[in-house]
Amino acid sequence: MKRIIATIAATLIAELLVFIIVVGTGLSGALYNVSTLSPDPGFLRWIFSSTSDNSVKYHANGIKVPSLTDSSLIAMGFDHYNEMCVTCHAGPGLEKSEAGMGIYPQAPNLARSAKEMPPQNLFWVIKNGIKSTAMPGFAKTHTDDKIWAMVAFLEKMKNMTPAQYKAMEKANESMKSMKMNMKMDEHGH
Repeated sequence: MKRIIATIAATLIAELLVFIIVVGTGLSGALYNVSTLSPDPGFLRWIFSSTSDNSVKYHANGIKVPSLTDSSLIAMGFDHYNEMCVTCHAGPGLEKSEAGMGIYPQAPNLARSAKEMPPQNLFWVIKNGIKSTAMPGFAKTHTDDKIWAMVAFLEKMKNMTPAQYKAMEKANESMKSMKMNMKMDEHGH
């Protein structure tokens, strides 16, 4: 038994030394292309994707989901989504922007893929972000209430048609215009 443990330990040490030599000498740059134009091989995509999915599920486990049906909460979430997220994640009847199409790994089209994620997972991802992707964590700039508003909108968007999204966009623009006019009136303009 001691011989097996010694063999395993020696193997792990040898693998660690090879890893350090490959990374430390720059050989890793020749072995792995970091360009976003060069997709990862299938096995690496699977490893990264599975690890990310499992991490989100683990860390989101136990998050209590508040009621997400309030129309003002959904409207606030739409405002944030339309301002910050639609560029990379698209929306019902919308395509990703050029910037959104250029990131790697590609951001999921949330009009489709949000259907597969429970609200607590969506909350965790929006709050914390995902390393080595373009998904930022909004915990530094948004309260939990604002993040739940985005989740409320995503829950609504799961069954939203392109026409309904456009209608929300128009209503949001009208509301912003009205608020801008009210501010101008307050300042005597």
